[in-house]
Amino acid sequence: MSQALTIGQVAAATGVSTHTLRYYEQAGLIRAVGRTGAGHRLYSPTDLDWLQFVMRLKATGMPIAGMQAFAALRAQGETTIGARRELLVEHRDAVLAHIAELQTSLEAIVDKIAYYEAAERTVTRQADDTQSDKDSPWNTHRTTATPGAGTS
Repeated sequence: MSQALTIGQVAAATGVSTHTLRYYEQAGLIRAVGRTGAGHRLYSPTDLDWLQFVMRLKATGMPIAGMQAFAALRAQGETTIGARRELLVEHRDAVLAHIAELQTSLEAIVDKIAYYEAAERTVTRQADDTQSDKDSPWNTHRTTATPGAGTS
């Protein structure tokens, strides 16, 4: 895309509401974008690339304060490249730790599903084994004769 987009077009293209876009600009997550003569926001391709990166930080759980710190470092220019890298390394490590926690939880869920599948097979097998006796009209009322029954 080589042309600037309005806030509504950016919202439609990214799924980020116009309210959120304005908030991100106010919070310092997005640099002040260009404006038309009438004052309407115009987002450049560079703005959209940055917005996409901010959304990835958000999706991976970086708090707003962390995103603001990163955006402030970015605004200061190339002298902050090392600090930006360090911030991203810390965030990457936090994301990897969260993924490991999720993986452990997922394994527990998979194990529980396997347990219930085995339990269902056992219950079904037992029901099938006893069902043949219960469904037979000839076996529904069993009586046992006792010696001396009926004599008095």
